[in-house]
Amino acid sequence: MSDYGNYGGSSMEAKKQQVMDQVRSELALANAQELINKINEKCFAKCVPKPGSSLDSSEQACLSKCMDRYMEAWNIVSRTYINRVQRESQNMGGAGGF
Repeated sequence: MSDYGNYGGSSMEAKKQQVMDQVRSELALANAQELINKINEKCFAKCVPKPGSSLDSSEQACLSKCMDRYMEAWNIVSRTYINRVQRESQNMGGAGGF
């Protein structure tokens, strides 16, 4: 009887892990889409004041720099957030016992 309980528990754990992996994957995709949308919105508005049929060299340079800065800031914020979540998770795990 205890073997059945262990088997069922490990099967449930595997399903739980599969769902968590899927959620993480979907969140990563959503974050990437959000990053692209924000870069398009912010950098285009800043660097291309009068849209035309093509970008001149100064607009291209501005877009490139803007994208680099935005991605750098995004990465800093993401790393800081992940570190904070991990710290809080460790603090809760030690105190809560779950």
